[in-house]
This record gives sequence, structure tokens and C-alpha cells, in this order.
Amino acid sequence: MQVRVQQEPFDLGTEAARFAGAQKDMGAVVTFTGIVRDAARGGMVAMEIEHYPGMTQSALEKIAAQAMARWDLGDALVIHRHGRLDRDEMIMMVATAARHRKAAFEAAEFLMDYLKSRAPFWKKEIAADGAEWVAAKDEDEDALNRW
Repeated sequence: MQVRVQQEPFDLGTEAARFAGAQKDMGAVVTFTGIVRDAARGGMVAMEIEHYPGMTQSALEKIAAQAMARWDLGDALVIHRHGRLDRDEMIMMVATAARHRKAAFEAAEFLMDYLKSRAPFWKKEIAADGAEWVAAKDEDEDALNRW
């Protein structure tokens, strides 16, 4: 299990190949990548992501360990960036490996739901006409609560 919170970009192909190549006796590897998009206001040019380093690392390690145990995963990877990210840049990546695809998909979805609703990151959308903090969404919390 690996959790990385970093400012620098990551290479999706390299990370996915490294993760998949390290798996032994696993029948499924699922990856998901989140990308900065112009979500709410229109005209968004970037997103600023802030966090408390020790708290964030600890929280993500705890939830990744929970996923490992709950779905009997062979491995899990969470990469989440912080700092200023321009539109179309990768924000994060989740990868899970399990003996069967259902467990790998469910664990990845669980991790994504957590990252979207409870991970200690604060996001600000930056547009040409100003910036606005992103508020938590009820549907993200509802998605996590189903687990």
C-alpha cells in the first residue's frame, strides 16, 4: 500500500504500469484518475488545493488500510496533488489490486468517495473574474455513506 501527497505532476502511464507490474496472483487492477475540469462557475482556469501535510497523509493512509482490509486487496495506491493545478491537469490517481474485479472496483470507488467528501483537502476554483472556495456537496457525502 502506498499513499503519496505531492505537489509535482505524476506520469499516469508509469504509475499504472509500475502498480500493475508489481501484482502477483491478482486477477484485477483498477485505476482511476481525477482531472481538473471547469465544473461549476464557468471560465475556471485553475484550482488551488491546500492541506495540512501530517493530517492529510495520516488520514489517507488510514482509509487506504481500511480498503485493503475490507476488500482483501493485494495492494492499493493513492496519489493526490496539492498546490496550483491548471485545467486538464491530473489531480489524483487511485489504483487497487484484488483477486476479483468486483472487489477492485468497489475498493477504488470507496477510496474515491472518501477523497471527494472527507479527505482533508481544501479546494479553491480560480477564474478570470475571481476565486471561490469549493463547498462540500451532499451527493458526495451520500456516495460515501452507502459504504
